[in-house]
Amino acid sequence: MPVLESKLEGKKAPAFALKNQAGEAVKLAELKGKYVVLYFYPKDNTPGCTQEACDFRDSYKKLVKQDVVVLGVSPDSEKSHQNFIAKYALPFDLLVDAEHAVAEKYGAWGEKSMYGKKFMGLIRSTFLIGPDGVLIKAWPKVKVAGHVDDVAQAIAAARAG
Repeated sequence: MPVLESKLEGKKAPAFALKNQAGEAVKLAELKGKYVVLYFYPKDNTPGCTQEACDFRDSYKKLVKQDVVVLGVSPDSEKSHQNFIAKYALPFDLLVDAEHAVAEKYGAWGEKSMYGKKFMGLIRSTFLIGPDGVLIKAWPKVKVAGHVDDVAQAIAAARAG
């Protein structure tokens, strides 16, 4: 499935309801009025995913002051998310998308390749959703270095109008 970012930008973000690390439902509809950074990552406790999570952690206080909610999404279990949060003191929810249904809605699930082998998997992607539920910006195939700064700049631009 191709990444859908160009089809989604400027449109209502796909609705979702996923469980967080504590088994509580997190619904996009309940976050109306806030900016939402929804980032999809392949796996807890892997080098790139850990760096990305820690980068969001390190920018978290600045983001919260701007009324931003950060949500990480991967196919990992609640228990895996609990351990990942505890190990790296992550201050935001990690959501369980075990069946990758939400990742598919956002175009963050698709064909990947490693060492010449092709397989289906989660594509590291980030989506900025506005307070009105409209997708402001999408980053497909994220490179971790500098990514959180790009997201912060997009939030600042969106808030400036």
